Amino acid sequence: MKINRRLIYPILILIVAAIFKYAEEYIDKTPQIDEVVKTQNFFYLPTSTTGSIITHDNYTLSYAEAYEQAEWVAYELKADHLSKNEFKRPYFQEDKKVKSSSAHWRNYKKSGYDKGHLCPAGDRRFSYDAFEETFLTSNISPQEHAFNSGIWNKLEKKVRYWAKRYNGVYVVTGGVLHKNLKNIGEENVAVPEYFYKVILDNNSTNPKMIGFLMPHKDSNKPLKDFIVPVDQIEKLTGIDFYPKLDDEIETRLENQVYPSVWKF
Repeated sequence: MKINRRLIYPILILIVAAIFKYAEEYIDKTPQIDEVVKTQNFFYLPTSTTGSIITHDNYTLSYAEAYEQAEWVAYELKADHLSKNEFKRPYFQEDKKVKSSSAHWRNYKKSGYDKGHLCPAGDRRFSYDAFEETFLTSNISPQEHAFNSGIWNKLEKKVRYWAKRYNGVYVVTGGVLHKNLKNIGEENVAVPEYFYKVILDNNSTNPKMIGFLMPHKDSNKPLKDFIVPVDQIEKLTGIDFYPKLDDEIETRLENQVYPSVWKF
């Protein structure tokens, strides 16, 4: 039996068109990897008092234009994020995602203050891109060198220890911002008098939370001396740190201090 080629070509065209249509619909309905990762990583975002939430690949922040820095930076530090990779330090860059652009690094020049990371570069050594992203000026705050390299660095290392021990933690950190703070540079970058960290371990059946509030000066005191109820930090900042937690759990965790269940 002879096959009519005039009939074959239109049929083939219809088949190919149908395959492409099916593939397009399938792709549209399939969650993209970036979207899935983003949803998983940033489920526990705090509230913003400024309405200027900036999402980067490896952390999210709420930018406070009046103070030229983030009121908070939030990220998940997983056990497999921990790395001893050594990368060359990049130059600090302004954050173009901030509508007015974040403060220029020159504000810190000869100010007497370090460019203190909020999401530490040491928490993002698993890739160069992640490491480099921490050098956006929206992720820094003026810090005294002794504080930055001393008690604050000690707390950052403790958070990495907990991330490994508890298979990941959520971290929110920033300076306590309010009117009449000292400022530096032509853009009047505020110098916080206190810095905080709020850490959540939600990987177990018994979630736990811990808050640290530190005066902006170095100290030889143990880290335990700076533990405060998270509710106290919320009252100082006006930020609700983990609003997506169940209300009963959130209230219980934020109003109590649990130094005994966090291994020091």
